[in-house]
Amino acid sequence: METRLAEYAGFCFGVRRAVDTVYEQVKSGKTIYTYGPIVHSEEVVRELAAQGVRVLESREELEALSEGTVVIRAHGVPKEICRIAAEGGMECIDATCPFVKRIHRIVEEESLRGSHILVAGNPGHPEVEGIVGWCKGPVTVLEEPGDAEKFVPSGDRKLCLVAQTTFNYNKFHSIVEIFEKKGYNVYVVNTICSATEERQRSARALAEEADVMIVIGGKHSSNTKKLFEICKEECAHSYFIQTLDDLHLDLPKAVRLVGITAGASTPNNLIEEVQNYVRINF
Repeated sequence: METRLAEYAGFCFGVRRAVDTVYEQVKSGKTIYTYGPIVHSEEVVRELAAQGVRVLESREELEALSEGTVVIRAHGVPKEICRIAAEGGMECIDATCPFVKRIHRIVEEESLRGSHILVAGNPGHPEVEGIVGWCKGPVTVLEEPGDAEKFVPSGDRKLCLVAQTTFNYNKFHSIVEIFEKKGYNVYVVNTICSATEERQRSARALAEEADVMIVIGGKHSSNTKKLFEICKEECAHSYFIQTLDDLHLDLPKAVRLVGITAGASTPNNLIEEVQNYVRINF
């Protein structure tokens, strides 16, 4: 039986940059906080907690602090949170992924020009909440193509469409097509991260060949959930796990290929651990 890792899997540039930023701050010996989990990986957050890094879960927790260093998570935050952190007497280090920061700049500039901002993404995801928090006027989050079908512009405002960096590319393309068919004048900026597209493409290609797919990532990771959805479409025997402890495989002898992929916040050591386990035990 062959075990094969997707061409693109694991830490992306933005995640690695954010995690490295926190570890660099830990070396300073200062009291370190992150605003929200630095990335959507329970394992990474647990390792940082062992180093004394505390996660701030709310604006109120941030406002209650007057010293220490707060690192803004990779997903970014609303502009108001950046202001509170900067004015609260704490050192503030922004580890927002540069690709997410680009979206912040786009929506802020376009909304100041009077545009109605449309965000293709999950409304409950911190990245989307952060993007919405940089808009100065009306904003609508579109989670599915059906939301685009129902959307009706108000007044004569221009429309500007962006996407959560980890949004499903096919869904984004469908949303764009719907607006084109409706004849809406929409300024479209495809802000899906290239790393997301690469991971989704390589996961689908591997799932088309595999008898079994294992998808590794945090339970709150949007990009990992989308990888699992893609794999499930192509391979009925797809498993979503956080760590090796979650993996319970009972593989028939007919299985020839087990494919493995991982979300952008999944550390390499977790991927290697799962790979080695499958190779040794099956």
